[in-house]
Amino acid sequence: MAILDDLRQSVITGDASAAEALTRQALAEGTPAEAVLRQGLIDAMTRVGRSFEQGEYFVPDMLIAARAMKCALQLLRPALVQANVQALGTIVIGTVQGDLHDVGKNLVATMMEGAGFEVVDLGADVPPAAFVDAVRQHRPALVGLSALLTTTMSKMKATIVALGAAGLRDQVKVMVGGAPVTEGFAQEIGADLYASDASAAAASARQAVCSSRP
Repeated sequence: MAILDDLRQSVITGDASAAEALTRQALAEGTPAEAVLRQGLIDAMTRVGRSFEQGEYFVPDMLIAARAMKCALQLLRPALVQANVQALGTIVIGTVQGDLHDVGKNLVATMMEGAGFEVVDLGADVPPAAFVDAVRQHRPALVGLSALLTTTMSKMKATIVALGAAGLRDQVKVMVGGAPVTEGFAQEIGADLYASDASAAAASARQAVCSSRP
């Protein structure tokens, strides 16, 4: 469908105005909301992620593509609800307590949305108890913990411990990431998944959620 090709390209190039206009046009022409989501937005962000992994795109490129995707998704959401299109699952994400950095976390959250997840973003400086409360309330498939400071990485383990103390640890997968975080550290603290960047986070989340389904 030509209009979905154009929509996909507008997101890939980060043209937010075009992405909005094409989403509106696609819906007005009767294109199913799910097709706009999956063949337009999700496919576009998958390609953006692939370009990042191949070194063709950099963080600024991903940010402007993510902004275009979010603008289109805001227009699309009411149609998705009306069509009863289900998300892949819910993800709770936040930067751990003591850490106020959120640019990386925000990009991960947007890439997760672009992969088809419903995202509950708790923001920055999130204490373990807030993650526990969010898991109780939203019943997510995955919790994403971000840290940019070595001094706050310990709060990742504290959050995992808190989930265990609340009896919730076996009900949710935990993903960790951020500049100082390594795969070895993730294994050491008992996380289920490690992501080196936003693209890897979205891909790992999709794989983890889809593989857990019957």
